[in-house]
Amino acid sequence: MNASLSSKILSGDRLALTRLLTQVENDTPEAREALDVLYPHTGRAHLIGITGAPGTGKSSLVNQMALLYRSADPPRKVAIVAVDPSSPFTGGAVLGDRVRMRDLSGDPGVFVRSMASRGSLGGLARSTAAVARVFDAAGFDVVLIETVGAGQTEVDIARLAHTTIVVEAPGLGDDIQAIKAGILEIADIIVVNKADRPGVENTERALRIMLDLAHPVAKVFLHHGQATAPSLPPNAEPVGGEGGSPSPLWIPLLQRTVAIDGTGVPKLVGAIDRHADFLHETGDWARVDRARVEAELETLLREMLVTRFREGLSGERYQDTLDQIANRKLSPWEAAQNLLNGRKR
Repeated sequence: MNASLSSKILSGDRLALTRLLTQVENDTPEAREALDVLYPHTGRAHLIGITGAPGTGKSSLVNQMALLYRSADPPRKVAIVAVDPSSPFTGGAVLGDRVRMRDLSGDPGVFVRSMASRGSLGGLARSTAAVARVFDAAGFDVVLIETVGAGQTEVDIARLAHTTIVVEAPGLGDDIQAIKAGILEIADIIVVNKADRPGVENTERALRIMLDLAHPVAKVFLHHGQATAPSLPPNAEPVGGEGGSPSPLWIPLLQRTVAIDGTGVPKLVGAIDRHADFLHETGDWARVDRARVEAELETLLREMLVTRFREGLSGERYQDTLDQIANRKLSPWEAAQNLLNGRKR
């Protein structure tokens, strides 16, 4: 059955794709078997992560990007994975933001999937990587992964995507936005959306200052060792040394957009394509893929080992250990060592 489902997905059957995505989200044995069959057919899609604070217009931007990809020559198949906050009542996705993607309805070359974050750190559901892999195997050229924008923990998207886009907007507290150096450090492209609003220059200025601080090495390469170099220009290019100097370095680009009418989106898509070319030329594409599968393998091993360990441990003993920790008779470290070594006390 799973082989049949997988073959239908490889042939472009959207109903089969929908069924498998649901099974993947529910982490069923059937989904795992299908993922095993599909895995050799993955590795071709460009995974693009879009993150940023709520209210920056990420969904509208994703909508415009998808429309542009579809109007390209040749048109590219686009999958959108929209990770929503979980409903506190049902655990399902809150789909309000997906209304903004209604322009994409009816296009067979676009598939939008909303997923509940289910309490995952940073808003990335645990099954997001698996869903992206299914789209990859199904022949989609671009997979846009939009996260809920839950703060600095959004750096998780950098472990999944080839290209990470951080979306900011004027009027949301420029200083506070720029302080999030952890976010800026994982950005390949920074988008200042809603650029028709007052204060866009201040936002750009604050972001450029933080880019200098977040990427000091980039500054050395860019200016041949001059540590007192000025701020990065808004459209800085990838820079590398010559001869025996270190390998080329991607310097994050800063791009203005107005997602509501598509202003600046063609330049943004062009910057994304340049970043993809850079990854292929430098070999970073393969390194990103390897780092992603390594992180996923370690996560799976950790979960499986913990599950296997708990299966061989009585609930009474586990609760007794928790009581000893709560009563300060054992430290968590001592308790873990005792459990792993098989000691009762």
